[in-house]
Amino acid sequence: MIHFSTFLLYLGAFVLWVFLLFKGSRGRGALLASALTAAAVVLHGLALAGFWLVHGELPLVGPGAALSSLAFVGGVALAVMLPMREVARVAIALLPIIVLVQGAALALGIEPAPMTLDFQGTGFVIHVGLAFLGLQGLALAFAAGVLYLIQHHELKEKRLGRIFFFIPPLATLERVGRVGVWVGFASLSLALVVGWAWTVQHRGSLEMSDPKVVWSVLSWFVFLGIFAARLGKGRTEYRSALAAVVGFAVVLGTYLALRITAGGSGLFL
Repeated sequence: MIHFSTFLLYLGAFVLWVFLLFKGSRGRGALLASALTAAAVVLHGLALAGFWLVHGELPLVGPGAALSSLAFVGGVALAVMLPMREVARVAIALLPIIVLVQGAALALGIEPAPMTLDFQGTGFVIHVGLAFLGLQGLALAFAAGVLYLIQHHELKEKRLGRIFFFIPPLATLERVGRVGVWVGFASLSLALVVGWAWTVQHRGSLEMSDPKVVWSVLSWFVFLGIFAARLGKGRTEYRSALAAVVGFAVVLGTYLALRITAGGSGLFL
């Protein structure tokens, strides 16, 4: 029930942000939308913590539990931005993804894994924490990138209406995206090192054919692609924003494909 309540709060927050967009409001309404978004993230965190306490495992294995954790990653990314009132409006770009992923998690069922995890203890927690931070960085870059592309189009077409005044300035969005990419890349790189160190120590190989390893490495190369988009001359910020949006879609789509084809086996990260 608590997971469903989380879904409703995320959905309600998204509807409120959309309402504010069309109304053109930035005052108390934005504060209410931020508060509702924060409440959803807090409740989601409590739900996953409760799962951990009840079942004695992190919600990372079963498809439903793993998807809920993935949605929580986006929620935490939003929570980081909410205190910055202007930046908080990027929630309107990320909340739809969170709602869809959490809805899929509920449909599949958020249940414990039918297996015992090999990778446990402090190393596992560090690995997962770093990997989550990496995904949060990419989620931030995605949300900022979506709004950057929209704002750029509004300026190009000289349509200075409600959308233009609701979305943060291009410079702010570019800065948020840049910070998200750098933090995400550094964190994911460390997560890969920790995970591979454990794998080599206990299994004698990197297990590069493992689906979760393939996905993690692909995510790492997505970050490199975003960095590469900044090279050269011309509209580097625009290219970087576009690369962040496409890259996040590739990472999320690949993750969902691997979870479905894996039949519910294997770890989330």
